[in-house]
Amino acid sequence: MREDGSALGRRDEGVCAQEAPRPDVIVAVGRERYSRPIVGEMSHWGETAGILSRLERLAGEGRRAALATVVRIAGSAYRRPGAKLLVDDSGATLGGVSGGCLEADVREISRSVMESGVPVLRRYDMRGDEDVLWGLDLGCRGEVDVFVQPATEGAFAKAMGAFADSLQRDAPIVLATLIDGPGAGALRRIAAESEPGAAGTLGTLGTPELDAWADETARALLGAGDSGIVSRGDRTVFFELLKPPPHLVVCGAGDDAQPRVAYAADAGFRVTLIDHRQGLLEASRFPRAAARIEARPDEERAGAALPPAEGALAVVKTHSLTHDREWTRRLLAAGYPYVGLLGPRARTESILQDVGAEGDPRVFGPVGLDLGAEGASQIAISIVAELLGFVARREPGHLRGRSEAIHGG
Repeated sequence: MREDGSALGRRDEGVCAQEAPRPDVIVAVGRERYSRPIVGEMSHWGETAGILSRLERLAGEGRRAALATVVRIAGSAYRRPGAKLLVDDSGATLGGVSGGCLEADVREISRSVMESGVPVLRRYDMRGDEDVLWGLDLGCRGEVDVFVQPATEGAFAKAMGAFADSLQRDAPIVLATLIDGPGAGALRRIAAESEPGAAGTLGTLGTPELDAWADETARALLGAGDSGIVSRGDRTVFFELLKPPPHLVVCGAGDDAQPRVAYAADAGFRVTLIDHRQGLLEASRFPRAAARIEARPDEERAGAALPPAEGALAVVKTHSLTHDREWTRRLLAAGYPYVGLLGPRARTESILQDVGAEGDPRVFGPVGLDLGAEGASQIAISIVAELLGFVARREPGHLRGRSEAIHGG
């Protein structure tokens, strides 16, 4: 959008998916603990980290790659601004900018960008006759703008290491990228903790005036905003807000925890796995866990091992009634907004009575959505679905019954 909030208009070409979010909607999320919807952003954070890791390997091998990023959507769109697709010089890809309907064309554009070194901003228009004109015939009734830039050379490559370091921290950042005109591809990182001119900024959009304006715009986004396009004069900048995804603490490393950890990590949660049995915490059993910690709930180090309650959730099932009770006590005392308990309702009620938390709305037990699930994998799906609904402040239901935009507030 422009500085006055109006949409940026540009026509190029012709693609797909679900309803776009309303740009003016800012919703409190995860009940009282989250400031705005972050389910989509959860996937962007992990996707970006994975792409940066792949780029580091490609650069070390002397390979080339291009990075495609969704920078604007209107109407129906499968993914939100900030979604990325990495294309390397062999044609292999990582990530995605649509549900599969756009990737083939973006792959071809990426190859030309790798050859020329010149970024490309492409619009895919599925509204009206242009959908058929461009041979896509998708019928999704939306527009998607995709910016494709060299990723192993130029401004992005130079800043890649610093960006990767930023994603190892527990603080949001904004990446401001110039997407048209002279110097397209120039970028600047603005970190939440920094002030103008501080070490938290990195890179330049070309002039001190443009950098200062970008810093001010980015800090407004860090307060409460969404990724999107903003114009200043004849320059157009894509501001990508990257917020750390929620932590999920999984207490108990039994066999049934394996699909819970894997599915939660796939959904974008940063999973911390805690158990008092070291043998169950092997990396081979839980390769997707961000952290594996040996601790008992009554140990002092257990408290230090827990991520801060702000922006964290927990699911408990150690297969020990005593340990489950003490983990529940500790998590509730720490202020966790969501504590899921596996097991029969009577077992949950007994635990809550013992810890003096009967009727505590933060406790979800038995945990998970009522999907008729049976077995560890199906139960894990029901739990992760409930977690996503909690974070998004959505009451689970069928999409066919939703009249509002799917990605709206």
